[in-house]
Formats: sequence, structure tokens, C-alpha cells
Amino acid sequence: MNTNELNQSKHSQFSEVNVRKADERGHASHGWLDTYHTFSFASYYDPQWVGFRSLRVINDDLVLPGRGFGTHPHNDMEIITYILSGQLEHKDSMGNGRVISKGEVQYMAAGTGIQHSEYNPSPDESVRLLQIWIQPDAKGLTPRYAEKSYADVESGNWNLVTSKFGRDDSIAINQDADLWLARLVPGESLEYRLRDSRNAWLHVAEGEVVLNDRTLNEGDAAYFTEAALLDIQAESEAQLLLFDLA
Repeated sequence: MNTNELNQSKHSQFSEVNVRKADERGHASHGWLDTYHTFSFASYYDPQWVGFRSLRVINDDLVLPGRGFGTHPHNDMEIITYILSGQLEHKDSMGNGRVISKGEVQYMAAGTGIQHSEYNPSPDESVRLLQIWIQPDAKGLTPRYAEKSYADVESGNWNLVTSKFGRDDSIAINQDADLWLARLVPGESLEYRLRDSRNAWLHVAEGEVVLNDRTLNEGDAAYFTEAALLDIQAESEAQLLLFDLA
């Protein structure tokens, strides 16, 4: 089989790409906060986009210097924050206090109830973050906190951020939800094979990629609800989050 035949055979495995475009998301500007909502959130409601499987929220937030989210409560939600640029200061009712920076992940199991605040401590630099909510597989669980840095991971690889039981040194969460992080440089490629009975949501956090011959730009997402081969080619420096969900 020659190279062209190999490529044709590979492309024949591609599943149709279902796309959620960045400019279709909800958007709100509060002066100190500019935010895009992939799914229904706060005053933005779209009955077609209230979540995907256990994935409930992906908010792309830009917070101005010296501003932030005051102390507020949560319960019965898995909350993941990923810093794309800048810094964020976290405090919570469990006694945790930390400034997290670009490339770091923060996790909270809200469980029976927590209160927390998130604040941009910089006097001159905005912080950009992804706020992610995943519905837990049970209610009334004990609140829990964890964090991990992915600032120095090599490009061209999938890095497991969360999983149900914390396999491969990932953060254990209360849901069968594998969250993978990848960075790519221009021309680099990466594959992911989605198994039977699994569902995938791919969020392009930064950059431009081609997924199964479909171009996706920053803020775009693609989703799959059956076994599929995801073939990704980077057109620019890119950063991807992939949710593999039950």
C-alpha cells in the first residue's frame, strides 16, 4: 500500500465532526470580567446547550488586574480551573490559600458545601482562565482540594489531568471523566481514539488546528458520541482540552 492509499485508509476512519463554534457561545462583559460561555450559564441560556454528558460548564474568563470573584458558595459540583495566562489567587473555607499561575490546574470538589474567592492579584496584568464544572456521580460528598502544574509539559503529547481514580498521577475526581491536556507547535500532529460507549468534547483553548479535515480556531469545540478516531494537525501554536466522558 503506498502513502496515498494509507492516507485514504486513515481518512476513511474519520467520524463526522460536530462543531460548536466560538462565536456561537454566550458572551457577557461586566467591565472587570469578559467571559464566554460554552454552555448555558448565569443569564445566558440556550436549551440546546445546557451541557454535554457530565460536563456542565466551560467558561473562558478574562479578569482585569486587581479584580475577581468575591467569596461565594458552591455545592455538589466538581470545579476545575486552568490558567491560560496571568495569575489567580484562591482562598476557600477549607483553609486553602494559593496563587496559581499559567499552566496550573486547580480542583475543588464542592460536595456538601464550600465557600471560595478567586482574585487577580496583579496590579497590571489580566488573568485568563478556563472555569470548568463537571457534575459529580454522587451528592453530599466531602469537599476536597488539589492542584497540579502542567506548565512544563512537552508538546505533542496527551497529559492526563483528571480521572475517576487518579490514575497515572492525575487528579482524582468524583466522576468518570478523563480530562486530557495537549500543546502543539505548528505542523505537529496528535491522535486520540475514542472507545465504544464513550463521548468526547474537544475544546480549542488557544490556536488553530485541523481536526479530521475540519478547521477549528480558538474557542471552537468539537464533540463525538460514538467510537471515533480524532486526528489533529496544528496550524499554529495550540492548546487543547479533551474530555473523555461516560
